[in-house]
Order: sequence, then C-alpha cells, then structure tokens
Amino acid sequence: MKKIKLNLDALAPFFEKVEKLSTIQRVLIYVATFVVLIGAVVWFLYLPKWETKGQLETEFEDLSNKLVVAKRNAAKLPKLRAQMKAEEEKFQAASKALPERREIPSLLTSVSQSGGDAGLEFQLFQPGGETNKEFYVEIPVSIKVKGGYHNTAEFFDRVAALSRIVTIKNIIMAPAKMNEINTSCSAVTYKFIEQAGS
Repeated sequence: MKKIKLNLDALAPFFEKVEKLSTIQRVLIYVATFVVLIGAVVWFLYLPKWETKGQLETEFEDLSNKLVVAKRNAAKLPKLRAQMKAEEEKFQAASKALPERREIPSLLTSVSQSGGDAGLEFQLFQPGGETNKEFYVEIPVSIKVKGGYHNTAEFFDRVAALSRIVTIKNIIMAPAKMNEINTSCSAVTYKFIEQAGS
C-alpha cells in the first residue's frame, strides 16, 4: 500500500497541472492518451497477428490446392496402376518376341531355313551392323533369293510365323528366266540391349 501511495504522491504534481487546464484541454489529453494506448495495442498486438493471419491464409490456400491435386491424383491412381500393369504385360510379351544375343545365330539360321524350305535359292545372306535403339538393337540381314513368286511369298509367310520378331523391308523383285524372280530385301531382327553384368 505504501508503494502505491508513493507512486500517487509522485504523480500528484502532474494531476494538479491537469486539473488547472481547461475542460477542452483535459479532454484532448484523455483522447490523446487513449489514442496512444489504442495505437500501442494495435502496433504491438494486432498488426503482428494480422501478418501471421495473412501468412497462414496463404499457406492454407496453398495446402488446399495441393490437397485438391493430391485427391485428384489419388482418384486416378487405380486407373494408372491398371494402365501400368497392362503396359508391363505388353512389354513382357514384346520382350519374349525379342531374342537375346545367344539366340541370334539360331534365329538367322531359322530365317535361312525358311527360305530353303520354301524352295528358294539364296544368292546373298549377309548380316549387317547393329543399330542401337532405346532398349533394343536392330540387326539387318541383306538377302537375295531366286525362285518362283509363290515360293517367295511362302518364304515371307514362314518368316512372319517365326516365334521371334523379324521384319522384312525394302523388297525389290525383278523377273528372271523360267518363271522365276530375283528378290532382294532386308530382314531385320531385334535383340535386347543387355545390361552390364547380365
């Protein structure tokens, strides 16, 4: 109680001066004091919270947008998984049709055998250089055969029926003697690019 009394005693001269002022001056002092107090409260308490509120609203909006995108992607996930599984199955099926390195000689032998079985006479059977693609290599084989048109068609049919992929390209046919034709073409087979260490 003494401390409060001492503080009030220290402020007594100030209050005496204020009492001597006119009513308008006192009202102005009270209003100014009130404005300063309100300003201090706004400056030190309200404005920092307002800035924090703005930041939180921005973060909330960003997170809401990310949540909408995440929900949209989550809804697509089963469909994407099904598509991925279907693509993997297609890839597995295609990979089974692509020979490995050790199968290339036997595959080339099968192509040559198909021509012999169809009754064609080989004039050229020359494997070319490999061409690298994304995950496989193309191996072209230059072929020149002589025989009947139906024999040539049978040869192409036999090649198409092989278990591995062989594509016949650049077919050029020219008549030869005795109902025969000379056919030159390129048979392209494919193999996987083997990974290092496999």
